Amino acid sequence: MEHIFYPTENAEGTLIALHGTGGNEHSLLPIVKELSSKMNYLGIRGNIEENGMPRFFRRIAEGVFDMEDLRFRTEELAEFIKSAANKYDFSLDTTYVVGYSNGANIAANLMLSVQDIAKGAILLHPMVPSRERTNVSLHGKQIFISAGTNDPLVSNQEVEELYGMLVEKGALTTLQWEVNGHSISLSEIEAARDWLLTI
Repeated sequence: MEHIFYPTENAEGTLIALHGTGGNEHSLLPIVKELSSKMNYLGIRGNIEENGMPRFFRRIAEGVFDMEDLRFRTEELAEFIKSAANKYDFSLDTTYVVGYSNGANIAANLMLSVQDIAKGAILLHPMVPSRERTNVSLHGKQIFISAGTNDPLVSNQEVEELYGMLVEKGALTTLQWEVNGHSISLSEIEAARDWLLTI
């Protein structure tokens, strides 16, 4: 997968950045740098395109996911992350996946369907990726969700359902509501940064 990797001397961990629709491997770098200056940064570009815009998996319509492609792309992403950890010599035990919108959706699916792929995740404006049941345990995992109360693309109920799914699997999950739409706000980045410092 197309990607960039920025190592940090004496890194305390790694942040993996997964962009929203139309983004690329560089899109979230300003955000992950705000989250921590003590971690490596791995930015990944989604492998499919929708009307010329990169994405991480296909959808049938707005908010309607191609579930077969989601499963395949999640496995593909997991294998790439594992190979990147070997190539760049970082541990998945200190890795957090940071995703926005489409990137947050596949990050959530990654956590829910692949055992021990990361220590945790920061999910910015996610939806429920899949309601399929898996045997994955999230005990000991740390997950931060931020969502907009006025998001035109993601309902409050959808966010609450995802929160419940993560908690049910044992994840220590924090949900940050913003009086905001689907865009990323400075206050939610600050909240995510503060959360990262406490875990």
